[in-house]
Amino acid sequence: MKRLLLALLCLFSFSVYANEPTSTQEEATDKEAFSPGDMILHHIGDAHEWHFATLGDEEHGTHLTLPLPVIAFRPGKGLSVFSSSQLAEGKTYEGLKLEHEHLVSEDGSKVYDFSITKNVASLMLSAALLLLVFTSVARGYAKRGSGAPKGIQSFFEPIIVFVRDEVAKKSIGPKYERYMPYLLTVFFFIWFNNLLGLVPGGANLTGNIAVTLTLAVLTLLITLFSSNKNYWHHIFATPGVPKALLPIMIPVEIIGIFVKPFSLMVRLFANITAGHIVILSFISLIFIFRNIGVAPVTLAFGLFINMLELLVAILQAYIFTLLTAMYIGGAVEEHHDADYQMGGGDGAEPAHAHAH
Repeated sequence: MKRLLLALLCLFSFSVYANEPTSTQEEATDKEAFSPGDMILHHIGDAHEWHFATLGDEEHGTHLTLPLPVIAFRPGKGLSVFSSSQLAEGKTYEGLKLEHEHLVSEDGSKVYDFSITKNVASLMLSAALLLLVFTSVARGYAKRGSGAPKGIQSFFEPIIVFVRDEVAKKSIGPKYERYMPYLLTVFFFIWFNNLLGLVPGGANLTGNIAVTLTLAVLTLLITLFSSNKNYWHHIFATPGVPKALLPIMIPVEIIGIFVKPFSLMVRLFANITAGHIVILSFISLIFIFRNIGVAPVTLAFGLFINMLELLVAILQAYIFTLLTAMYIGGAVEEHHDADYQMGGGDGAEPAHAHAH
C-alpha cells in the first residue's frame, strides 16, 4: 500500500509539471523548484543542525534552527570543534564543508566526523527523558512498596507487568528475570523514540539504520553469550534430521543465527521510515498541485496515517521486544524444557515428568 502511494505521488508530480500551462519561464521554474523527494529525504535523514520549522517563504522566511556542535578530526591537522552554523548555506569553515550532510575536506583529505548530529542529539534527549521518567517510577516503588501506584507509576506499571508476564516469562521461562532490564530498556527506548519521531520537527531516530543495527547486534550478542550446549546441539546436530542432511542443515542453521537479528533491524527501520514517508508524501501533494482545495483531503489522510503511526509506534516496540525474548529463550532453553514444549498432542507426558 505504501509503495503504491509513493508511485502515485511520483505520477501526480510528473503529470502536474507536464500538463499545467505556464505563462512565463520564471513561473515554470518556480513550479519545478519544489522537489518532494528532496524534502522527504531531508526530513527523514540525519543533519548537522536541528531544523524545527520555517516561518514564511523558504528562501526569505525565518528558519527555526538549532545549530549543533561539529567535531571533526583530520590526520595531521588535529581536532576542529565549532558550531554547525559556520557551515550553513554551503559555507566553508577551517577547510571543511557539508556535501549532502556529509562533512568533507576541501583538499580531499580524510575527515573523521564525531559531530553531535540531529539523531545524536535526539538520542541524548530520549535517554535523559527515559532516565527522568523511570527514576521517578523507581522512587515511587521505593516509597510505596507493594502499595497502590500513584501518578506516573500507575501509568507505566501495567506496561511493565505486561512485558514481564506476557513477553519475558512466556518466551524465556524460569530464567527471565536476568533479561528483564534489557527487554524493558529496548521496549521503552523504541517506543519513546517512535513517539518523539512523530512530533513536528522531531528526529527520525528509530528510522536510522545505524540505530536499529546497534539494537539488533546487542540482541545477537546477548543471545550468543547466554546460549547453552543444548542450543548449539540443535544447530550442529539438529534432532530428527538424518546425518546425511546435516551438511546442508548446519549452514542453514548458522545463517539463521544472523538472519534473525537482521530481520529485527530491517523491520523496525523500514516500518518507521515508511510511515514518515507516507505522511510527508500526503503533505507534499499540497505543494505539487498548488490548489487549496487539495489541502483538506491530503491533511485528512495525513492525520489519519499519523494517528495510525501512534499504534505502529508501540506495536513495533512490542514486536522487537517479543522476538528478542524468543531468541533469548531459544538460547537458554534446557533439554527438558524443549521436551515439555514439544509434548505431543496424544496425551504423552514430557520425559522429565516421569523423574518425579
